[in-house]
Amino acid sequence: MNNASSNILRFILVILAQIFVFRYIHLFGCVSINIFLLALLMLPFEIPRWIQYLIAFATGFIIDMFNVTYGINASACVLMMFVRPYLVVALNGRKTDDIVDKPLPGVKDFRWLLAYTVILVFIQQFAAIMIETFTFHHFWKTLLVILGNTVLTSTVILCCEYLFVPVKKRN
Repeated sequence: MNNASSNILRFILVILAQIFVFRYIHLFGCVSINIFLLALLMLPFEIPRWIQYLIAFATGFIIDMFNVTYGINASACVLMMFVRPYLVVALNGRKTDDIVDKPLPGVKDFRWLLAYTVILVFIQQFAAIMIETFTFHHFWKTLLVILGNTVLTSTVILCCEYLFVPVKKRN
């Protein structure tokens, strides 16, 4: 299976899993898993940014249609994809020649993937939840929900990456 078809298949499977399974799972009534971010995090870096923004918007919009959240995830996903190239440069230590085609296990080490996943998921969760609540009245409770969502989503995403992506060692 070529690169484009595997990305499309992964996108469809992750969106369907989010819509039919993960949107009904809530830990303590407020912490949820947003597995759909896996499709965005695993996009190849060589895709032009404007296409990444369109994919992020479409992904968030599809999730918003089923969650009836009116563009919250769409805007948060676009923000996450906007920050992504700057984060990759920061994580690579300002070396642009070290940027790989895909952020996959075996290509990058676990610490890099952990930082990449946690930071981008936190940005997306912070934006989505702060737009949804639209107040700083219960800031600490909101921050706890954001951190809970970030930890749970990042854990599930990293587990999925290491379980379902074949590890290719770099020579």
